[in-house]
Amino acid sequence: MLDLACGSGRHALPAAERGAEVVAVDADGEVLALLEREAERRRLAVKCLHMDLRTSKIEPAAFDAVLMFNYLDRTRFPDFLAAVRPGGYLLAEAFLVSQREHGWGPDSDDHLLQPGELLHLVEPFEIFLEREVIEVLDGRPAAIASVVAINTAK
Repeated sequence: MLDLACGSGRHALPAAERGAEVVAVDADGEVLALLEREAERRRLAVKCLHMDLRTSKIEPAAFDAVLMFNYLDRTRFPDFLAAVRPGGYLLAEAFLVSQREHGWGPDSDDHLLQPGELLHLVEPFEIFLEREVIEVLDGRPAAIASVVAINTAK
């Protein structure tokens, strides 16, 4: 499993606890070092890679699942999709433009999705689950789009 822009391992660590072999990627070397130490302490299979996702090569068809939460790079989306093996899954979540109304989170259009946009970004994957909601995140309202999509290529 590949966890893109993994940060402190909010998804990588629970996945590894459930038996997944995780490759956790982030541009923040300090946060990644903390994740690596925590994974070692828990004896979990998490391989941490310090990478700039804007430019680094992602191995095609190398992962059963790719996770991408609170990270959005439209220009690299085809590469991230290509990293999913046939039959594998992409799980992605990002803020919607309406997040601005809540007074926190990203404010650049580069980091905010338009309504319905995430569904187009994951094409030609088959949508298993999708949603656009306002939910409470850390006690604050968050306007987010989420998708679970399957690579149906043979």
